[in-house]
Amino acid sequence: MAVMMASVAGRCNDGVFYVNGNHLVPIQETDIALTKEVLTISLCDDGYARVDVQYVLTNSGKEKTVTMGFEAGAPYNDDVAFNPKGIHPYISDFTVEMNGEELTYMNAVVKSQFHTDCDFQPLNLKRWKSYGETKMRDGEELPNNSLLYDISRDSLIDFAYAYYFVARFQEGRNTIHHTYRYRMSYGVGRTFEVPYWLLPAMRWANRQIDDFTLRIEAPQTAKHFFVEDSVFAQSAFAVTEGVGKVKKTKWYDELFVEMALRDGTVEWHAEGFKPKGDMTIQSAERLHYDDYKLGTFYDRSDGYMPGSFVIEPDKVKEHRRILANLPYASRGYVFKDKKLRKYFSQFWWYMPDPSWKPDTSDFTPREWKLVSPDF
Repeated sequence: MAVMMASVAGRCNDGVFYVNGNHLVPIQETDIALTKEVLTISLCDDGYARVDVQYVLTNSGKEKTVTMGFEAGAPYNDDVAFNPKGIHPYISDFTVEMNGEELTYMNAVVKSQFHTDCDFQPLNLKRWKSYGETKMRDGEELPNNSLLYDISRDSLIDFAYAYYFVARFQEGRNTIHHTYRYRMSYGVGRTFEVPYWLLPAMRWANRQIDDFTLRIEAPQTAKHFFVEDSVFAQSAFAVTEGVGKVKKTKWYDELFVEMALRDGTVEWHAEGFKPKGDMTIQSAERLHYDDYKLGTFYDRSDGYMPGSFVIEPDKVKEHRRILANLPYASRGYVFKDKKLRKYFSQFWWYMPDPSWKPDTSDFTPREWKLVSPDF
């Protein structure tokens, strides 16, 4: 069975809450407007993504305190242990700073609501236990750690790990900057997947992001991915750093924005952005699933290996040669061999760079396997 890691980012975008006892309940903020947001998501080869989000919020009322936070869904199809402290096993390096001062943040285990109407009431963990670590009466171990189980009532719930912090808003302009690192999802048909909620922006007083910039980076690597066109139809993506391509792609009657980057950045900017849906960054092999040529999709990371890397028994010599040259094509090598040049030129992600000379210093472990004669 293919492993599907937690869709961590799918529950990650700050919303605003009020505190009622030990509940954190989402509300429509009436004084504080989300004036500006710059969201940067870096896609890395180690299977992790880095998020850096910077907000400018304007408080038109008196100084006030607001609780902000998000829920991060529990991993599923994974045997990682449940953490009763509320710290997600695949989130690290979480930092938050407001108006230049570092803030402390809190964690809790909560019932997952999967969207903007989440209820952050910490669960009673004397009652709710990890489903995967609970023993049935006959001694059989239950297999799933993504659920909590109440053995006395024989009931199950989805749970999430909550991250939240108390933000004191001064009158006028306020800035919040926070970062974290998390494990990307993967599974059949996708080498990586990064869901990210945009709709919590609608909770602020202006019910929009006055000035929004999304930056997706592929630092010191190459990435081929797509996002939903319907979410970003307001304006167009543009390559702002490094080498890259952007195009519209239709897949099963839906329109997507397909992107290929090499040590580059794409940006999307809009004013008066009222998100109509949430975003998922997905590796692009799904768009080319019906094309079985080696290299139709290529990713340097060492995680899940897509079907476009499979060697056919009757084409071992030919396929091994292609696979051994994929790392070079990913870096833009202009092949002198006409057959190889013709072969790689058919792929949209291939971006020739006449200035690049063969250099293996940044090859990943997978790429060393591909160039090995024993692969």
